[in-house]
Amino acid sequence: MESNIAESGLHEDVIAKIRKGLKGRALVFIGLMGAGKSCIGRMVAKELKLDFVDADREIEEAAGCSVADIFKLYGEDAFRDGEERVIARLLDSDQIVLATGGGAFIRERTRQLILEKSVSVWLRADLDLLLQRTNGRSHRPLLNRGNPRKILADFIETRYPVYAGADIVFDCDERSKEDTCVAVLELLAQSFDDDGNLIRTGS
Repeated sequence: MESNIAESGLHEDVIAKIRKGLKGRALVFIGLMGAGKSCIGRMVAKELKLDFVDADREIEEAAGCSVADIFKLYGEDAFRDGEERVIARLLDSDQIVLATGGGAFIRERTRQLILEKSVSVWLRADLDLLLQRTNGRSHRPLLNRGNPRKILADFIETRYPVYAGADIVFDCDERSKEDTCVAVLELLAQSFDDDGNLIRTGS
């Protein structure tokens, strides 16, 4: 990872610019399952020297069972209620990098929390890339309800217009996770002016 960042020309001043722009706020990754929110979020957090938190893992810890079990036992509405409470708590805590579940930003109250209290980054990926990354993963309850391609295609149609409200949009591709991390950091640095004000790339 260090070599990728060195080769890309990213230096401490770039990291400093990002941290200045965040102004103590959390950095929140949104997007569909398979976009790389947890993987890239964890790597970006390391470079920014911030703690990384996966919202789904926090929800599981609070509920004492898996996300799949919450969906099965209590339904999606109950899961979204718990998700909202957990994200609200996390955004009121120390500055972190947070990866959210694919449906978090869709719920209006949760979306407003994210937009008001953090800088949000949508990791946008096309259908084929998402299918490739989620193939064979049995822990995603929403993909276990039918044809994964159709389910993801429906999510792209309904959720992408909402995700477009994020502060920053990053387009994912086939590059390595290391190169993706570098590119995300570069975009973040470009998304703040010299005074640390956000230049939104979302709609």
